[in-house]
Amino acid sequence: MSNTVKKSFLVIALFMMMLVSACGNSNNGNSGNKEAGANGGTETAEPSTNTGKSGGDSGEKVTLTIAWWGSQIRHDATLKALDQYKALHPNVTFQTQFSGWDGYFDKLAVQYSAKSAPDIIQMDAGYINDYAGRNLLADLKDVNVADIEPNTVNSGKVKDVLYAIPSGVAALGMVYDKTVVEKLGLEAPSFSWTWDDFFAFGEAAKAKFGDDKYVYVDQSGDLVDYTAYQYSMGKGYIYDDSGNLTIDKDTWIGYMSKMGELRDKGILTPADITTTDKELDPQLDSVINGNAIVRHSFSNLVGSMDSLKPDTYAYASMPYGTEAGGWLKPSMFWSVNAQSAKQAEAIKFVDWMLNDQEAGKTLGLTRGTPVNKKVIEALTPTFSEADKVSLDFLEKVTPDAQLFINDPKGWGNFKTDYKTVVEKLQFKQSTPEEAYEELMKVAEQYAAEASK
Repeated sequence: MSNTVKKSFLVIALFMMMLVSACGNSNNGNSGNKEAGANGGTETAEPSTNTGKSGGDSGEKVTLTIAWWGSQIRHDATLKALDQYKALHPNVTFQTQFSGWDGYFDKLAVQYSAKSAPDIIQMDAGYINDYAGRNLLADLKDVNVADIEPNTVNSGKVKDVLYAIPSGVAALGMVYDKTVVEKLGLEAPSFSWTWDDFFAFGEAAKAKFGDDKYVYVDQSGDLVDYTAYQYSMGKGYIYDDSGNLTIDKDTWIGYMSKMGELRDKGILTPADITTTDKELDPQLDSVINGNAIVRHSFSNLVGSMDSLKPDTYAYASMPYGTEAGGWLKPSMFWSVNAQSAKQAEAIKFVDWMLNDQEAGKTLGLTRGTPVNKKVIEALTPTFSEADKVSLDFLEKVTPDAQLFINDPKGWGNFKTDYKTVVEKLQFKQSTPEEAYEELMKVAEQYAAEASK
């Protein structure tokens, strides 16, 4: 059994012990240590005097702990929104915990096991079923969703209970360095290109690059990429309605074999560069630092890309096969800790974050295109050029978008073990056939635990 699976099972055990012993009035604030910087968080509040579930308009002083991940732009916008809320509700202050994606859910699992999880949690689709299935998320039925599309709302439901609400929606596609494409005289990727176009573009660009530059970031270890490929080949999603893994063997082996060919030709980044690649990091993102010119991306990241290198990037869809490969994904969700002693205040804040037009203007597209239609209407006149590009990206993917499905309960960490299996291929320590067999053994472990 892999270390990641073992770790996941240990956390599950801790969760279950915690649920038996947890008290309903536990305090979920931090201990008071001040952390600063984009990768930490900043304490912005005095200790709470609230000892029970606050009633929202009680006027009692309350401190809400809120956690999220993201870029510096998202951090800054969120902090401004919190200031807006505090001005409207002087009794409320916040303790903030913000970071990058790496390690966010590892930390959250530890916090839950220690009964110190945040009151308000930025949640990812891959973890909703796991956390909701263990009664760790509150029911958000009191949040006003009248101006949000029902299908969007439903993406945060588990067994008809609303445990998470999307903060925004984003389209999956690709980003490329248009300045390099134009300089080399290449035909640019488009929102209708096919896998044949993808392969041809790789060959043409590599012929002009030489040995020291690459065309695509090798993201074959990201389960998103293979999911898009299987969708595009008409083989459906990678999980069925019962939560069983349905990776098609021949399609997977064919895809990994082709990625190996592109790697050997220098069209994909080599393994040593691939393993250090970190999206949106100015030094480590292989497209931003110039090691490659194309990678997959989501429409909500347009502003972040533009802020790093203005007027440098353009966008395309995931390649088409017999069908489209991309989908519309809730960029992230807001959830409330079911163990929080301050659920009413936390839910009131989430309602404001989603429905208040001034909050929407402050947050912009930092979490994707807002889900509230009235907020979008209010935002449109204020859109920057990057915002307009982001919206155009979303609108072009939408007509053919595949169905978005949350990961089944128990499979939230599968993507990490998937990456480990594919890394062996990238370093030539395995063959596609051997890697598939290893992947199925890992999947059996997840399936066995998920069925308990």
